[in-house]
Amino acid sequence: MRTSLVLLACVGFVQSLGRVPLSRLPSVRSRLRAANQLDEFLREHQPDVFSRRYAQCYPATQHYLRMGGRSTERLYNFMDAQFFGQISLGKPEQNFTVVFDTGSTDLWVPSSYCVSQACAMHHKFKAFESSTYGHDGRVFGIHYGSGHLLGVMAREELKVGSVTVQNQVFGEAVYEPGFAFVLAQFDGVLGLGFPQLAEELGSPVFDTMIAQGLLDEPVFSFYLKNNGSSFGGELLFGGVDETRFVSPINWIPVTQKGYWQIRLDVVKVQGALSFCYRSTQGCQAVVDTGTSLIGGPARDVLLLQQFIGATPTAVGEYLVDCVRISSLPVVSFLINNVEYSLTGEQYIRRETLNNKEICFSGFQSIDVPSPVGPVWILGDVFLSQFYSIYDRGHNQVGLAHLSEKSYDQQ
Repeated sequence: MRTSLVLLACVGFVQSLGRVPLSRLPSVRSRLRAANQLDEFLREHQPDVFSRRYAQCYPATQHYLRMGGRSTERLYNFMDAQFFGQISLGKPEQNFTVVFDTGSTDLWVPSSYCVSQACAMHHKFKAFESSTYGHDGRVFGIHYGSGHLLGVMAREELKVGSVTVQNQVFGEAVYEPGFAFVLAQFDGVLGLGFPQLAEELGSPVFDTMIAQGLLDEPVFSFYLKNNGSSFGGELLFGGVDETRFVSPINWIPVTQKGYWQIRLDVVKVQGALSFCYRSTQGCQAVVDTGTSLIGGPARDVLLLQQFIGATPTAVGEYLVDCVRISSLPVVSFLINNVEYSLTGEQYIRRETLNNKEICFSGFQSIDVPSPVGPVWILGDVFLSQFYSIYDRGHNQVGLAHLSEKSYDQQ
């Protein structure tokens, strides 16, 4: 681990770090399932309905509303999002609950002028109430699986934890596609990916923090706690919390800027089945706090599901007999020559429906097309078992095992 990070933690400059408590709430998918509405929802809300219906309305010369191009939307799975934190915009402060997402780069919240049903269910930014609001006027679009999110750009004072950012570019959403946003327990998204991934024009939040000298280190770190309680962990801007993990930190170089993309040497299932081994280059993986599950190429994940004895449902999920969890095989990810192993208790999601426990596989098929894919997606099922550090100064990701204090934290 770099000396600067050690000193940062040891000398106790706690006040210079921006701490953001995270809460963990039931996902949209879980809420729909509990209400016996999941099957109907998935049948009736097909992707890209808005995009197909109004494609002719998009300005043909504008790159930000292109129908093809990058596959950013493939990494969004807000039906399963569970970890949220709070930010504020403007003076006086207007509070919003957001997903802190390393799989995207833009910041957006609903506008008071939004015409979507989703916006009516969430906090909306009221520009006319803020004394620090700066009008921008440019428009933006972000392509999700359910269509395009459309909005206008603005500048405003942003507060994230104890860090106050001046003149931050953000998006005011005036149209939010897909019924999933209506049920979501968050207002917007704060992306923490590289600038190359941005759809909005202007400096992303973390880049602005660095440029304004607000952080001791160009680093942020996540502690995610998937323990069934509402406590979801913590996001720390400017350094790490050494009480949360045990050394050493495994520093993995970013292979391509955009997502936090790294090399994955091999995926092994109880040593009897492995993926990526055919290639001397291994596989590519994206470390993504905005994705709940662990994703991978469909062919590989299907074999993995079969190996752990998971059976498919009509809505694309995979069920496992709960009594078998303790005997399930260990799934290991070899990253930079360090093995990260998950037991059945760690990669199986438990839910209670009608007083009956149901167990779901934490793996899902995600076929990301080239040039980004194929890739594995290390989402929250993986990240909740380790402390993860994102270092923009050296373009690397750090992974470390959790400390006993973190395991005991409720």
